[in-house]
Amino acid sequence: QVQLQDSGPGLVKPSQTLSLTCTVSGGSITTYYWSWIRKPPGKELEWIGYISHSGSTRYNPSLKSRTSISRDTNNNQFTLQLTSVTPEDKAVYYCARDAGNMWIYDDWSQGTQVTVSS
Repeated sequence: QVQLQDSGPGLVKPSQTLSLTCTVSGGSITTYYWSWIRKPPGKELEWIGYISHSGSTRYNPSLKSRTSISRDTNNNQFTLQLTSVTPEDKAVYYCARDAGNMWIYDDWSQGTQVTVSS
């Protein structure tokens, strides 16, 4: 019954900050783990990071310096901030739930296509 809906701009200029929001319905973000994942064209899925039920965060080491995940429990949503974007950040970005911190995602958003271009 859990649904995740992502939203945000599909086009970001180089050096700017990508900001995406995931709104959760049918479940609370104060339970489980909530991740951001992306898929660049022609490449494998790449885990970006998560925010846990308690608000703790963990990031992919390759992206940690540019990544921030936060949450708004009142609106049951969590956000991704990715700074200093380049064309290599072009990808479909998803938010997803990990019910047991097992790196298995049982609920996904539809995904947002993000292009980095001036």
